[in-house]
Amino acid sequence: MLLKSTTRHIHILTAELQDNEIIPSEEKLTIDIDPDNEFNWNDEALQQVYRKFDELVAASEGEDLTEYNLRRIGSDLEHFVRSLLQSGQISYNLGTRAVNYSMGLPRVETPS
Repeated sequence: MLLKSTTRHIHILTAELQDNEIIPSEEKLTIDIDPDNEFNWNDEALQQVYRKFDELVAASEGEDLTEYNLRRIGSDLEHFVRSLLQSGQISYNLGTRAVNYSMGLPRVETPS
């Protein structure tokens, strides 16, 4: 059975991708980060999210794989993405189809 957690910027599925098809799996979790391309990402920021995901999955090892547990991981990752934005490691993508500042208004530096 396919379980999933979807927040605005993090989608987690109990599945794997094969030839662009989602195949349900009780053994694998798949993560999709920022599917609407709301942010500008660099490789280091993406790797930080993947490492945080691995850390959260490892911390929940031994627990039943339920939608609640997936939502908890997704929610924690959503907060992590917010921290990346607030620290300036990622920024809003102003070229996306729907700019909505879902994580708060961007900071604008003003000259002194």
